[in-house]
Formats: sequence, C-alpha cells, structure tokens
Amino acid sequence: MSISTKIIYTFTDEAPALATYSLLPIVKAFTASIGIDVQTRNISLAWRILSNFPEQLSSKTILEDHLAELSDLTVTPEANIIKLPNISASTPQLQAAIKELQAQGYALPDYPEIVITETQKEIRARYDKIKGSAVNHILREGNSDRYIPLSVKNYARKHPHKMGTWIAKSKSHIAHMSHGDFYGSEKALTIEATDTIKIELITKDGTTTVLKEKTFVQSGEIIDTAVLSKKALRAFIASEIEDAKKQGILLSVHLKATMMKISDPIIFGQIVTEFYKDVITKHTTVLKQIGFNQNNGIGDLYARIKTLSAAEQAQIESDIQTIYAVRPSLAMVDFDKGITNLHMPNNVIIDSSMPTMIRNSGKMYDIDGELRDTKAIIPDRCYATIYQAIIEDCKSNGAFDPTTMGSVRNIGLMAKRAEEYGSHDKTFQVGAEGVVQVTDSKGNVLMEQNVGTGDIFRMCQTKDEPIQDWVKLAVDRTRTSSTPAIFWLDPRRSHDSMLAQKVQVYLKNHNTEYLDIRIMSPVDAMKLTLERTRKGLNTISVTGNVLRDYLTDLFPIMELGSSSKILSIIPLLNDGRVFETGAGGSAPKHMQQLIEENFLRWDSLGEFMALAASLEHFSIYNHNPEALVLSKTLDQANSQLLDNNKSPARKVGNIDNRGSHFYLALYWAQALATQTEDISLQAQFARLAKTLSDNEVTIVAELNAVHGKPLNLGGYYAPNPELTSKAMRPSNTLNTAIAKLK
Repeated sequence: MSISTKIIYTFTDEAPALATYSLLPIVKAFTASIGIDVQTRNISLAWRILSNFPEQLSSKTILEDHLAELSDLTVTPEANIIKLPNISASTPQLQAAIKELQAQGYALPDYPEIVITETQKEIRARYDKIKGSAVNHILREGNSDRYIPLSVKNYARKHPHKMGTWIAKSKSHIAHMSHGDFYGSEKALTIEATDTIKIELITKDGTTTVLKEKTFVQSGEIIDTAVLSKKALRAFIASEIEDAKKQGILLSVHLKATMMKISDPIIFGQIVTEFYKDVITKHTTVLKQIGFNQNNGIGDLYARIKTLSAAEQAQIESDIQTIYAVRPSLAMVDFDKGITNLHMPNNVIIDSSMPTMIRNSGKMYDIDGELRDTKAIIPDRCYATIYQAIIEDCKSNGAFDPTTMGSVRNIGLMAKRAEEYGSHDKTFQVGAEGVVQVTDSKGNVLMEQNVGTGDIFRMCQTKDEPIQDWVKLAVDRTRTSSTPAIFWLDPRRSHDSMLAQKVQVYLKNHNTEYLDIRIMSPVDAMKLTLERTRKGLNTISVTGNVLRDYLTDLFPIMELGSSSKILSIIPLLNDGRVFETGAGGSAPKHMQQLIEENFLRWDSLGEFMALAASLEHFSIYNHNPEALVLSKTLDQANSQLLDNNKSPARKVGNIDNRGSHFYLALYWAQALATQTEDISLQAQFARLAKTLSDNEVTIVAELNAVHGKPLNLGGYYAPNPELTSKAMRPSNTLNTAIAKLK
C-alpha cells in the first residue's frame, strides 16, 4: 500500500465555491500541522468549459482537465476526495456561462443550437459533454452510503424546523401518465457474453439511421430500453391542465432537466408547448425566426422577443397574459419577480422541489405569494408513485414530527455509471416513426421498440460488479447498524425484476442470518418506511441511482429541513473514498443573496462532516494517529457548533457562512488544545485557541461589518478570485491568526 499525503478538495460553483474561499484556508492550516497537503481540483462549470477548449486559450492560461485527472484517481486505493456540489448544467446555464466567459476575454465559440456543419457538430459535442451529470458519474466509481450523523439528528430533535399542517381534504396530488411512458414500455435483458452493441432507427420507409454505432457491454450486466411517447405525453398534459383549472389548484411540473440533460428538457419543452399552445401557434413564424426553444422554457421566449419591435413584444406579452387568464394558475419559483414553474427547466429540480412541497402541506406559492394546493406533474410512473404514497400518508396521518421521526439511510447503486437517467449517450429524440433496434456485433436483434416522431428513446446499462458491491454494502450496513434494509425494486419493471434476481443470488454470498433484508416495490417500500419513521424507527433504503438521488433529499428535508446536512460517503471499488458534502439545490438562491446583501447563508456543515470522515479514512489508510486526532476533535467541534447554534442564519443581522467558519476554527482549536492523545498538537493549538477566543468579539464584528451591502464578484460562473477571496475573508484578525498557525 502506498502512502498518501494529500486530500483533494474540489472547487465547484455558486455558494459552495464561495464558502470554499472562506473555509479552505482554515482547513489547510489545520491539516498542514500534521503534514497533510489539502490540494484543490477545479471541476466548476466554467473550468470544465475552458479546459475543453484549450486551443482557444493563450499558452499562459491553458487549464488542465481536472475532472479527467480525478477520474484516474478514483480507481486508485489512495483516492481521498472531498466533493462539493457542482452545477449540472442545463442548456440555458451552459449558454450563460459561455457568454460570461466570452465577456471576460475568452475566445470561446457560441453553443450551436442548430447544427449544420461538421465544425458546429464538433463544437456542440464538446459542449454537450459538459452538460448535465458530467461530473458525478465520473467521480462515483463506487456505490453510495448516505446517512444523517447522530450529532445532526440530535440537534434536529432539539431544534425542529417548521412543518406545514396537512388536512385530509387537501387537493394536492401527483399526476402521472397511465400509458406511453418509460415505465410502461421498458424491456430489459442480461448480457450473456462481453460484446459491442449498436442502436439503430429503422423508419417506416425502410431507411436505417445509426443512433449509436458501438457500445461496449460486459457479461452479466443488465441493459434496458424504454420509450416515452410524445403523443401520449401531450394528451396527458392537456388533460391535466384542464383538471387543474377545474379543481382550482396550482399547476406545477417536477423534473430534473439538469441531471437528465437529454430526456427531461424535451419533456419540459412539450409541457411548455402545450400550456402556451395558443401563443406559440399564433406566432410560430416569428418565434422560429428569433430562435425560441421551448425546451429552455418560457423564459427563453421572453429573452428572445427583446430583439423584436416594441409593438411585436407587446402583442406577444399580451397574448401570454390572455393564456394566464384562462389556464390554471402556475406554481411560482419567485412570485416577487413573476417567475413561474415553466420559466426555465433548471428552476425546479424534483429531488428538492417535491420534499419542499410536502413539507409545506403539499402546497406551493402562487403569484400573490400565497400557499395553495397543487397538482404536481411527474409524467413518468417509474418513481412518481412514491411521492403520491407519501402525500396520501400525510393526508391520513398529518405532517411528520422532526422531534420523534426515525431516519432513513440510503445505499445507492451508482458505481461505473449505473444508468437510469435520460442523460447519457444512448438517449435520443426520434426523428421519424419506425422501430429502434438494439443489435449485437453479429447483427442479432436483442431488443426493439416501436417509436413515433418526437418520441424519446433511451437505453441504460447497469454493470454486474457494482451490483455485487451494492449488495455487499447493504449487508454490511444492515449488520453494523442493526437496522432493517429494504431493496426498492418494482417487479412490474423489467429492469428491476432482473436486478432483484441478482440481489437474491448475491445475498447468498453473505451471512445474512438474523438480518432483516427485504425486496419490495417502491410504493410498498415507501409505505413501510413511512410507518417505521412515524414510530421513530430507522430504516435502510437500498435503491438504484434515481431513487438514491430522490430519497436522500426527501427524508433529510423532512427530518432536518435541509439535505445539505447529511454525510455521503462513496467507498470506491478499489478501496479509495469520495466524501460528498450535501445537496446544492439552494446554491443559486444563496449566491443571489450574497450578491445583493453580502450575506451567505450556505451551511458548510456538510463540508465539516465530510472533512472529519476524510481525515478518519486518511488515518486508517496511512496508519496516521495524528489524522485521527484531527478527525475526532473536528467531530467535537461540529457538535459544539450545533449545540451553540452557530450555523448560518437566513437573514442579515445574524451569523452567516463566514461567521460559522470562524466558530468552527475556534471550537476545533479548543478541542485540539484540550485533548490528551497528542501533546504536540495540544501545545500547538492551545495558542490558536487562546488567540481566537480572546479576539472573538473583534472577529465577529469584522465579519458582520460587511453585511447588507451589494457585492461585485466580477462574475457568477467565473467570479474574480481576488475579489471573491477578499469578500469571503473580511476579518484581518482571523486571517492573521490562521496564517500564524505553524
């Protein structure tokens, strides 16, 4: 085993990146005291864009592809990576980032919305690699273990967040398709021999188009195909719009257009087209001329009509208002600014929007800022039903009580790009009616799907090695926690049925005597989990990649009010570790508040917990007792931070992210100064603890003095490093004390 001296701390986007400017100098100073080198690798959207176009940069500004470097690192046993939330860019976000970088002097090409030439095709392909889940599947060379640490759970019980009051007569509900969706069309098979496969579209006139020339498949892996019908989707949406109007409730759409970067923007665009059908039909020629793309939301229309004459703009805006008068009211993303649920595809992300709706009594905000019952559209049935199950539970039993409810740990299958998302290179919008066939290298047809024009076809892969590791991890966590585990697998889905067969086989490889391990459909698993949760009992959910994402936001948001406070560890397949720091769904709003008020309410508790776990793993891997002392004392500091309520508040006039970092440094130094396992560290940090304690009032005053004033960072996706560092480290007293730590 090689000795490692480094921990990689990823530099990302928005609020987590801003917090890094404040926190990382503290982390580097503390860890350097025992010879650990905390290095950064930049995986922000801006860096990913620039590193993918090296020929557009000067020789002095060529950027290394840090994401590719980390990809190589994840397959080594010495990998120790702290991964912060990053932007999974939708097309509008990508275009905004490109525009900002161009304004900063980078000679980047525009994102080609219409591809005609080979050059445009090549540029588009490079940019498309950056969109969606471009980071996570590369770093996740292992399966996921996400849970709420005991210290955080105890704090939530002492300081419960507000939960809305549910009533049995609530009209809020989930609306999903009953036919024509991915769920209803799914087919799956297990690959018998390692091979390559091809995906082709054969149209009704006999024309063959290769959609994917070659995909490598391994013996034992599961592949599945599914189709979502455009015709069925449009009919479903039209019906649900009418029903929302009839019931007098808000209409909302819940997708994940950032992560599912191919399928969900298309679905979103069809919903936009149906809702605004009259306007789009009336102004088809003009909207085509200005390049309106419904997949980017109605916000794209508002942005593009600015190039038209004042009279044309006024006419289109008037026609939109006419639609609002006869259509159901839309749920709002920002009622103060009039931004609706259909404004941009990345504004509403299902894994955070649905738990928030449930926490708010099943309601969302209308244009007047009032909470109202809501129809939540989740077209595909694969997982829409789990949200309806929890809504029905809340109607019958009321809101959950954070002071008594149990916790739900998650073991998620995601290693080696376990694909359930419509985000990968085997998802297509079909251009003509026909049949999509999947064939092996000998031309044998493995699967086929009938398709219509505009339908979405997807093929997904789940390799066998990650499945075996997933089962092993589930058994290990069930045994060590003495907690029942449920595999959430639907026997009516071909993919899940095959996965369940493998689970039953691989469970026999482990000693499961006295362990409570079950396989249940997602709806039944949800019902049982909720029943146990209300009794204060803990449960382990063992799920695929999508439910991993959804449940690790759903339950923590109900328990803690936020999913950023969970601990997420990825034991990599080759024994390294990635430590994820929580969810970034609130990051854009936090960034906006910082720019407007110089107040950052981002909570770095996820980073604190990930660092403690990283140091513990560093100690074990390198047989380094000093690192374990740092880890234990950091855990103590985290508990003290929570007990003393030094996490960031929401509004100016209170402690923000920077103040929270100061108190972490103070409590961590105090814990190191009072521990007796390492006398050298005790003496070293006693000086810092005294300095920080003696200057607490001064430091807090310096940190708070900047609040309430607008802030210019020189950019959103690529803020100026000097301006940002100055903004995030406004206390000279604290900075000097940290710099003197030797």
